Amino acid sequence: MYVVILAGGGGTRLWPLSRPERPKPFLPLVGDETLLQRTVARIRPLVGEDDIFCVTDRRYGQLVRDQAPGARLIVEPSARNTAAAIALAASLIDRPDDEPMVVLPADHWIEREDVFRGVIDVAANSLAGGSFGIPAPLVTLGIQPNKPSTDYGYLRPDTMRGERIHGVQAYPLLAFEEKPADARARELINMPGVAWNAGMFVWQRSTIRTALEKYTPLPMLIDTAGSDLALANAYDRISPLSIDRAVMESAAGDHRVVMGAMDVGWSDLGGWTALLAAIAGPGARGAEGRVVQSGESIRVGADDLVVRATSGRLVVEEASGLRPEDGGPVVADGVWAHLIGARHLADDVRALIDRVEQQEVPA
Repeated sequence: MYVVILAGGGGTRLWPLSRPERPKPFLPLVGDETLLQRTVARIRPLVGEDDIFCVTDRRYGQLVRDQAPGARLIVEPSARNTAAAIALAASLIDRPDDEPMVVLPADHWIEREDVFRGVIDVAANSLAGGSFGIPAPLVTLGIQPNKPSTDYGYLRPDTMRGERIHGVQAYPLLAFEEKPADARARELINMPGVAWNAGMFVWQRSTIRTALEKYTPLPMLIDTAGSDLALANAYDRISPLSIDRAVMESAAGDHRVVMGAMDVGWSDLGGWTALLAAIAGPGARGAEGRVVQSGESIRVGADDLVVRATSGRLVVEEASGLRPEDGGPVVADGVWAHLIGARHLADDVRALIDRVEQQEVPA
């Protein structure tokens, strides 16, 4: 088994904390480790020293070297979404065709890491080699949903054929569904076995290469790129496309995909609301957050916080220091985060800001 970690993405829903020069995977959002560092540490007990690879675009190569020096780096000429990143890894990493390849995002948070490793082990050593009558299927890992959400794609399994395999509930997959409208999300949450699509996959190298060749031109473009310049030229011809859209949706329609379900305390930390929930901890009173653009008017409530840059540093301000005397709207003087009902988390948010800023100070 070997692991490919995809470290990209702008984290725009976490501005101004996440920025183009240092996006979400490279920030210590929950605890002192960055999300990339935690991703590497989480999977390390399952693999050997030379079995962790990290794919990133050239802007973040040095960040990966600094934060995950033990990972083997694969640099993309430019970001072209997950299909190109996976195709590049499948081309450049020279491993046996039948060896399981685990693909993980670099920027997710998982509470129950031992359970997560158990699911990965079963997916790699039992599901990906052949299951449900499918020789060498593409395996996707689904998250147990806890609410109807329009933020995630959904996985619809064939529950009539589900089996518990070495403690993991698994199914043949009927379909991927892109992020739904609210009404559809409410329908999906009530369907047995439905899971959120977390962008985590396990498959054999030959399986994903065959699927990429069937559904996309990516292997032909990348395999013929014999130099950095040729690879850059190939990337110029690639349209950004997710692996779900490029391969998995069609492969599910061809009955080539198996889903392993897991409940591991997962969050993609995809926006301020999810991040506030993670730093507050289980059972804590929630809060909501959103990014506010420069010049936008907002009404700040008594229990709200705002994160904004002042004199080159991020500060956390309470409503009392922002609201005009007449109680009218406040106009953002830059990109802000408006944290609604988060006053009780003010100390946690300030600690978060301190972690991020201290990590950015050169040693």
